[in-house]
Amino acid sequence: MKLAKRLSRLGTETAFEVLVKAKALEAQGRDVVHLEIGEPDFPTPSGVVSAANAAIEQGYTHYCASAGLTELREAIAREVSATRNISVDADWVVVTPGAKPIMFYLILALVEEGDEVIYPNPGFPIYESMINFAGGEPVPLPLLEKFDFRFDVNQLRERVTNRTKLIIVNSPQNPTGGLLTEDDLAAIAEIAVKRDIVVLSDEIYGKIIYDGRHHSIASLPGMIERTVILDGFSKTYAMTGWRLGYGVMMPLLQAHISRLVTNSVSCTAPFTQRAGLEALANAQKEVSEMVAEFRRRRDFIWKALNEIPGIRCVCPPGAFYVFPNIKSFGMTSSAFADYLLNSAGVAVLSGTSFGEHGEGYIRISYANSMENLAKAVERIGQAVRSLRR
Repeated sequence: MKLAKRLSRLGTETAFEVLVKAKALEAQGRDVVHLEIGEPDFPTPSGVVSAANAAIEQGYTHYCASAGLTELREAIAREVSATRNISVDADWVVVTPGAKPIMFYLILALVEEGDEVIYPNPGFPIYESMINFAGGEPVPLPLLEKFDFRFDVNQLRERVTNRTKLIIVNSPQNPTGGLLTEDDLAAIAEIAVKRDIVVLSDEIYGKIIYDGRHHSIASLPGMIERTVILDGFSKTYAMTGWRLGYGVMMPLLQAHISRLVTNSVSCTAPFTQRAGLEALANAQKEVSEMVAEFRRRRDFIWKALNEIPGIRCVCPPGAFYVFPNIKSFGMTSSAFADYLLNSAGVAVLSGTSFGEHGEGYIRISYANSMENLAKAVERIGQAVRSLRR
């Protein structure tokens, strides 16, 4: 079988590869603390589950419009308008099976051979993977520890050229937990408006913030028509396996993205969409409780990591990740992550899983119990002391 060359340009998500390694160790009787997977460890709110069950009984088990159920699109438009201080309606919304397809469809719709796309690095690995797959040129924008994992505005300006087709923004960020400021977004907006560049604003962690508040670049002057907002239900409502996300964009672009949905997956499961409708309407109490618990875990783990000799960890204002600096050990990020898994039974991700600028760091997801986080920190401390003997 002769495969298409484009397949060689596809990357992957290392989290699932590490999970397989960790499960193999567990099959051998090892105890492993899982800090590699980025998903809430909370159950989906019971009302959301009940709404899905009721929707199945009511017959929401057939095809629907590719852009999504009208009632859900209307609810999303109201939510986005209120939380981003913009005005959009249902015609701006495309519902997809997970938020990730919005990246896939938008890049396919905009990027041609040789077009450049600026994206955060370290950043979600699928950005770079999809840019390469579409034949574009990925242009990494380093996120710097000295700026609390924000970018240098001058570096951004240096990377923009006449071939820049798209700028990707993620705030709060995976893998660093960093949060862009209003000034950061204003700098991007100034460039985007001046050069007429589209911005993909990945706001999937927008409600998981502990310090500061979420700002959407779409709310800045001249940006609503140049911004595609990516969001979904996976992180906010502990619905990762439900596969329910959406994009918000100008209706002209929305029509093309909807056509890509038609050509690929037809539509998103209607009963899942009914569950999303319930989440938006009645699950905010559970969201607040989950974020409060994540804050408690965040406060514990970044302080505990900083007490381990040789590890330095910035306090993340959002998401549910820490991105500690492990450069003092003289090991690559990949080697250090493997060492923690095999020697300490703690599964984490190498910073390079998120791009070249992640070298010298590891990503830890604190979407796990306080008991397991305490166990993991103790094991990491013991493993590090063994390295220094």
